[in-house]
Amino acid sequence: MKKFLFNLSLLPLKGVNTILDLAVGGKRRPVFLDIDETLPRLRLIDQHYSEIREEMLKLLPEKDGIPRYHDLDAGQTDISANTDHDWKVFMLFAMGEKPQANRAKCPRTCAALDQIPDLFQAFFSILDPGKHVPAHCGPYRGYLRYHLGLQVPDRDAPSIRVKDQIYTWKEGESVLFDDSWDHEVHNRSDQIRVVLIVDVLRPMPHPFQQVNRAVTAVIRQVYAKGLAKKLT
Repeated sequence: MKKFLFNLSLLPLKGVNTILDLAVGGKRRPVFLDIDETLPRLRLIDQHYSEIREEMLKLLPEKDGIPRYHDLDAGQTDISANTDHDWKVFMLFAMGEKPQANRAKCPRTCAALDQIPDLFQAFFSILDPGKHVPAHCGPYRGYLRYHLGLQVPDRDAPSIRVKDQIYTWKEGESVLFDDSWDHEVHNRSDQIRVVLIVDVLRPMPHPFQQVNRAVTAVIRQVYAKGLAKKLT
């Protein structure tokens, strides 16, 4: 039932996406974007890579207690629970909600995140060896997704396909892409893969930015507050 309600709440976003496409390019919108041209403030996170990685590594002994993505959000069951291998999520910022217990374990990471304007969501994404995240599209055009590679196996390095382009993660390297394109992930290695995922509101001209802010405020009320309760 929870999964149905969550998916139902996303249906109006299709109409909003049609409006935002006028600003972002519709089917011609870019797949990967230049961080320095699009959201240069994200380079602040790059600068704190060593500290972020150190805090992440301290969490890994507690990996068994970190929730799987679909434990937090039943709407992710099809892409998170599709195999015996886990996709675990350590949430740090959820659309304005700040899970204090998690943030207390990663103070330097959160200090860097708090410097990012229009932060929408941030979490450590931990993929088991052999995990495949099947093809799917993010539901909303209003944000862009940043990845910072924190632990990436050298052999059979994990990769993500976004639309028709493939990116292979590297430790200490960041990338920015449009999550609303069809994408999928493979970790064919025999080790876990960890990246920091950061979603930031997409820069758009007036009045599209105002529409985006209004929509994300609603998303926070109908989705993020429920998510936050699972993190307390």
